[in-house]
Amino acid sequence: MQNIDNLYKRVQEILDNARKKVYYTANFEMVQAYWNIGHEIVEEEQKGSRRADYGKYIIVRLSEKLIAKYERGFDTTNLWYMKQFYNTFKNLHAVSGELTWTHYRILLKVASDKAREYYMKEAVECRWSTRELDRQINTQYYERLLASGSKAALPKIAGKRGEQMQPEHIIKDPYVLEFLNLKNNENPLEKELEQELLNKLQQFLLELGKGFTFFSRQYRISTEGSNHFYVDLVFYNYILKCFILIDLKTVALSHADIGQMDFYVRYFEGKIKQPDDNPTIGLILCTSKDKTLIKYSLLNDSKQIFASKYLLYLPTEEQLTEEIEHGRSMFEIEHRLKELPATSEVKAAKTKRSNRKKKE
Repeated sequence: MQNIDNLYKRVQEILDNARKKVYYTANFEMVQAYWNIGHEIVEEEQKGSRRADYGKYIIVRLSEKLIAKYERGFDTTNLWYMKQFYNTFKNLHAVSGELTWTHYRILLKVASDKAREYYMKEAVECRWSTRELDRQINTQYYERLLASGSKAALPKIAGKRGEQMQPEHIIKDPYVLEFLNLKNNENPLEKELEQELLNKLQQFLLELGKGFTFFSRQYRISTEGSNHFYVDLVFYNYILKCFILIDLKTVALSHADIGQMDFYVRYFEGKIKQPDDNPTIGLILCTSKDKTLIKYSLLNDSKQIFASKYLLYLPTEEQLTEEIEHGRSMFEIEHRLKELPATSEVKAAKTKRSNRKKKE
């Protein structure tokens, strides 16, 4: 019986792999067919360019004939998508066979070529469902990454390989936690927010980004004086190869919050991090971080600590754009503040050496 069971498993694997190949092959054939249909529609439109309404006319008439023959899948809306699909992806070789036609219909909503390229690449690598892809686009996932990172992050985010990932490549501002289904005016306790995030860990991992794995909640840190501290959430990112500590705050960011996270990060650096791990990252999620920029200058030797605002609702496009622009300016100011003290230290050292020489 053991031999039969082993044989069954091997045969099952062969059949499952074959069915997957058939599915992907058939899917890509249909995607290619829709691209070619879009090409034919555009070519026909160009023949009747003198008539302004000719494009609409041929799509309506073509839809009627195709529905009479094939019944479904060729209404006027879908034909308009095929036309747009061809106009957007002029090169068929740039189309991935791992995405479905529904994926591409969603991608057509993205106006920016760079953003669309990023979403397409991430959808393939992260195996995003159509619902997940739609959610990432609606929450302007790509734009939030750019707002939180430096210019050096742009090539990596855009999909160029061979460049080492940096913390700012994955940190976003703001984070959108609409999947928790909490009302906009609701003010949950930190423990309640933590529990809700763990209850919907899959959606939270999607929002955090690529490479995150859950490590621990309420990770205890004990000092020699028998004092105990707890890190709300701990993740490990296998791309960055480092621990990421998350502290949840249901109020505005304070100086004490920054100092606490600094302590957590230093503890992990000294006690938990392995020799081949990269520096630990600390991320404070808070409702607001206004009037706290100057406090970052106190952490000039800790460039691995970030603070991002979180939203418990899906804002309008205008609101989200405003939040992104605010986050971008905040990041730039924080970055400059972190750099300033280091420059001051260098000047102070030079002055000290100069005074010493004068005394000699």
